[in-house]
Amino acid sequence: MEAQVLAALHHAPGPATAAWVQERLGGDLAYTTVMTILSRLHAKQAVTRERAGRAYAWTPAADEAGLAALRMRRVLDGEPDRDAVLTSFVSTLSAHDEQLLRSLLAAAGPARRSPGHHPATGHRPSDEARGG
Repeated sequence: MEAQVLAALHHAPGPATAAWVQERLGGDLAYTTVMTILSRLHAKQAVTRERAGRAYAWTPAADEAGLAALRMRRVLDGEPDRDAVLTSFVSTLSAHDEQLLRSLLAAAGPARRSPGHHPATGHRPSDEARGG
């Protein structure tokens, strides 16, 4: 359902209300269900919101590629053995994807690849945030 709501927001001409999203989804979902989904997406930082009278107007926080990257980062952040996950992921890349990844890493430079660096925010997490 989250993907359907995000798809509707991506097709909106601008910030959209929950009622607009509900209408675009065919009205099969209750308004409260749409609000719950939007609130969960907001907690995941997948959408932003701004006041529009008594309601909120919702906007996707990123394009489809950015949202996919956010999901990938969340999965990685939730794993206790990041090295094993990354090793497994990289070992299954196609030759083209491997070359693209190498090019992107080279273009990012050494500062972006420093241990603990968080590319989305530009900072390193605290020891507590890293579980230390």
